[in-house]
Amino acid sequence: MLVLLAGIFVVHIATVIMLFVSTISNVWMVGSSGVGTISTGLWLLCNKTCTQLSVSSQDEASLKTVQAFMILSIIFSVVALVLFIIQLFTLEKGKRFYMTGAVMLVCWMCILIAVSIYTARFTGTLVYSTNPHHGYCFILAWICFCFSFIIGILYLVLRKK
Repeated sequence: MLVLLAGIFVVHIATVIMLFVSTISNVWMVGSSGVGTISTGLWLLCNKTCTQLSVSSQDEASLKTVQAFMILSIIFSVVALVLFIIQLFTLEKGKRFYMTGAVMLVCWMCILIAVSIYTARFTGTLVYSTNPHHGYCFILAWICFCFSFIIGILYLVLRKK
């Protein structure tokens, strides 16, 4: 049981780190141009230097929504990690980590909303580039989506023995 708890803890920490990286880095979409590689993230457009990401007025609300839900997912993931540590030392044997699992599933839902909106609105729309494709931050966000769901379900069924 201790090995299972340690494994879940390690995967949870890895998920938090990957969420930070995918939200902060600017490699959600990557494309080629005559000058070099262009990458865009949630915040900046980077060529050789990074500039503020300019979006049309109709896409601005979508981008702000993606930014907000990715930040919320980080917050909920960290809160779930703290709750897990608190419940690990305060729960009696045989009790379940219901609160930790519920908060982690809220994190999962935030990631789902953010990445789904980004996929629907911004995939393949990289300005001044040819052959746009997804960058590693987009892929990390989907990996965090899977990990947070698995961790949330494990917390809900996990008992402290």
